[in-house]
Amino acid sequence: MKARVKWAEARSFLGEVESGHKIAFGAAYGETGLKPGPSPMELLLIGTGGCAAYDVVHILEKGREPVVDCVVELEADRAETEPKVFTRIHMHFIVKGPGLDAKKAERAVALSAEKYCSASAMMAASATVTHDVEVIDTLA
Repeated sequence: MKARVKWAEARSFLGEVESGHKIAFGAAYGETGLKPGPSPMELLLIGTGGCAAYDVVHILEKGREPVVDCVVELEADRAETEPKVFTRIHMHFIVKGPGLDAKKAERAVALSAEKYCSASAMMAASATVTHDVEVIDTLA
């Protein structure tokens, strides 16, 4: 895996991965306080949620569960002092599907957390990572 980050201006950067996808990111800076996109730490949080959501959808599809939507809402705290690492991350999964088995959805989230999500595993080195699951049966 390769990536490239180029300074654009002020506190703005452009990241590019070897597949060609690009993202502008940075931190608020200057009199206007404009942000070009997510901060690097926000990207880490988004990546953690994306990794976990990918696992959950994949596990449910592999188990032939009728998943039609998966949202992960993340809430995190950071250390007060430098380096301001994440100290707590909570992931609230909202998984939807017609007749979706709640126990299988909960198991998919647990498997992601305990075995498959490499981003969560890395974050767990400095943060307490927790989760809960809300299953919505779209038939009801």
